Amino acid sequence: MGDTGRRSSVPRQEPTDMPPLPSPGPTRRLALYSLVVCVLAVAAAVVSFVQGSLLGIVWVLLAGLSSNMTWYYLKRDKARRTDRTQVTG
Repeated sequence: MGDTGRRSSVPRQEPTDMPPLPSPGPTRRLALYSLVVCVLAVAAAVVSFVQGSLLGIVWVLLAGLSSNMTWYYLKRDKARRTDRTQVTG
């Protein structure tokens, strides 16, 4: 609740340095690009349907494809990182 004034018997630990994040590789970059395409395709689909055009169906299909690509590249990058840490670990 608050400070009781008593000292803890557990010694304080110094903070340890965190390992640096791995540099963004080509797989992460592809995942980011496909995510941007997905967001833009959804926006284009909304605009198309609001204007009454059936061309929005194509945009929805493109959004689905790019969404699947995003998940694929993210899972692939994660699998590569876990393989790399198990080999060096």
